[in-house]
Amino acid sequence: MTDDRRIRGEARRRQVLGDAHVDRSQSDPDGLEAKFVDLTTVSAWGTVWASDALTLRERSMLTLAILAATGNWGEFELHLRATANTGATAEDVAELIQHVGIYAGIPRANHAIQLAKRILAERSE
Repeated sequence: MTDDRRIRGEARRRQVLGDAHVDRSQSDPDGLEAKFVDLTTVSAWGTVWASDALTLRERSMLTLAILAATGNWGEFELHLRATANTGATAEDVAELIQHVGIYAGIPRANHAIQLAKRILAERSE
């Protein structure tokens, strides 16, 4: 079962984050982060992200909202860039940031807006 989840997870991770990101994360297969990459590939990507219960767009929006609400800005940026592959639009991002502002606080939402403006502008160039 874990091997199936690893295969599904690898495929979904590449679909969402792109080959370049995944290849970089796997560039040192015996290094410090190898076990962690395997854990996230199997659990996050092979179990949660590979589920068909939500669309990629919906899952992307939930992930972004949670990351912004918890202040995980590096991961927020990574997943914001991934919206190019998940179907979440700039309007979706604006809406989820509204929720973050109400339920997690204005400072978190304000920081998310600044990151979103920069990253979405880079993507449109």
